[in-house]
Amino acid sequence: MPVNSFEHYPMSWKPDKATLKRPFYQSLALYLERDIVNGFLAPGTKLPPQRELADFLDLNFTTITRAYKVCEVKGLIYAVTGSGTFVAPNAARSITISAEKQANLIELGFVESFEETNTLIKDSIQRVSEKKYVEQLLTYNDPTGIPHQKTAALNWMEPFGIHADQEHVAIVSGAQNALAVTLASLFEPGNRIATDLYTYSNFIELAKILHIQLIPIVGDEYGMLPDDLEKQCSQLNIHGIFLMPSCSNPTTVMIPDFRKRELAEVIRKYRLILIEDDIYAFLTAGVIEDYRQPMYQLLPEQSVYICGTSKSICSGLRVAYMVFGDALREKILKGIFNINVKTSSFDAEVITELILSGKAHQIVSQKIQLAKTTNELYFDYFPIKKNHEHPLSFFRWLPIEKEIDAQALEADLQRHGVRVFHSVRFLSGQSRPEKYLRIALASTNSLQELEIGLTKLKKYLDN
Repeated sequence: MPVNSFEHYPMSWKPDKATLKRPFYQSLALYLERDIVNGFLAPGTKLPPQRELADFLDLNFTTITRAYKVCEVKGLIYAVTGSGTFVAPNAARSITISAEKQANLIELGFVESFEETNTLIKDSIQRVSEKKYVEQLLTYNDPTGIPHQKTAALNWMEPFGIHADQEHVAIVSGAQNALAVTLASLFEPGNRIATDLYTYSNFIELAKILHIQLIPIVGDEYGMLPDDLEKQCSQLNIHGIFLMPSCSNPTTVMIPDFRKRELAEVIRKYRLILIEDDIYAFLTAGVIEDYRQPMYQLLPEQSVYICGTSKSICSGLRVAYMVFGDALREKILKGIFNINVKTSSFDAEVITELILSGKAHQIVSQKIQLAKTTNELYFDYFPIKKNHEHPLSFFRWLPIEKEIDAQALEADLQRHGVRVFHSVRFLSGQSRPEKYLRIALASTNSLQELEIGLTKLKKYLDN
């Protein structure tokens, strides 16, 4: 159909065919990427149906399909079965969250881990440095962890419900590193991974870097909905699923055992690889009455279980434990060798010393008490409690009514002396009418500083 037939036809995007070069699908994909990055196509914009765009440009339908696919793999757009194709909410900007300290700014954005407990670690570092075998901790040997370190890891995870052996455990450089190893080892560009609609922002960015598509699955107060996961799996070729069952970041939702079992049935049926980020298990297992077991125990052969120690023990010692099924073992180990070479045995030994001496449990107890105190303070300012939100979360998910642009809101709050993060940063799919702020409670230097920050935030939102 000639282009001029669409001259007055409403379309959200009308690329100029005269500027396209062969191969047309690559040229069209670059055109779409440029318009998204430059802000001409806003996040959430519904793109023209592929057949309609093919008619408008007088091109083959498969050309449009290939162009959309290229942009989908880059994380610029996403498709919703039965609804259409949309510009991704964070396509045009980085949403990586890091601890960039700024003077005179109260940190309620980046989630730290009550760093005042690090004073309990100094003696253990000294003891490790004085051990007779300290030189062995400084070599390339034991790239997945020294045997006694793995034993300590399994002991640490046993109260969480993890039952495995040393052959299926590896020590890596923090939970984020574990996610990178998992994605690079087990997935390919263009593969699809199901996630919660609101999910960990750095996982979204990592998927973008590796050109892995995230498929948002809606949820309720118990977490991801099994029926929606089943629906998406039946319509799309989904390869994996990412969950944070003990305390979802950013929503603080805990997945109860009945929902874990329902999700496990769908995961098993469609042979998905489960990535279970259980970094907050220490706040849940043995603390929350309904906690039964990690999802790994329901699906051991198709799961990667990640237990980071940055929130539970020490953030600066980048140590995490990966537990994986036998079918995934070879690929995971290959990924560790090629991405990490190895994790610092010295850092892993300090964590091991803390676990074996009982100091790690002392640190956890102190952090749990700090979490109780900071959450009580938060609810004094924002008394909005929901069922199945974690009562001891290091962060809270605050609903807001402001319709202001997310970036503008974050910038405006920074001018008022507070850094927080808007819910748009955590969207893996289509924008939602409800808005939230994620409020970190474990990052200020003192309880007094947290109270000042919450006072400023409440005053800003009230006004």
